[in-house]
Amino acid sequence: MTHQFRWIRLAPIALSATIASCAASLPPSAVPPRLVLPQAAVRPCVLDRLPEAPTQSDLEVAYVARGAALVACETARELAVETLLAERALQDRWRDMETPRRRIWPW
Repeated sequence: MTHQFRWIRLAPIALSATIASCAASLPPSAVPPRLVLPQAAVRPCVLDRLPEAPTQSDLEVAYVARGAALVACETARELAVETLLAERALQDRWRDMETPRRRIWPW
């Protein structure tokens, strides 16, 4: 005859308690906040090109136009990065608010 430990009879009760505590946790009820990127941050940068046979004045105009376009592109990039960082901060705050409180069990 095989010796049976008395605690084996208590195993189903312990297992059902752990399964029930996992099942009681609810999934997130809402999606995290998302920000919409401004149109300036989404639009691709377009740089002017020189004509087939550029003159000195064409070079000067293109130099100024490309400089202005690069400034606009850099501003749009900064706007996109700023929006992304703000969205991540909002999502972090949302996660902190949505984190379920830990239950204190009586045992």
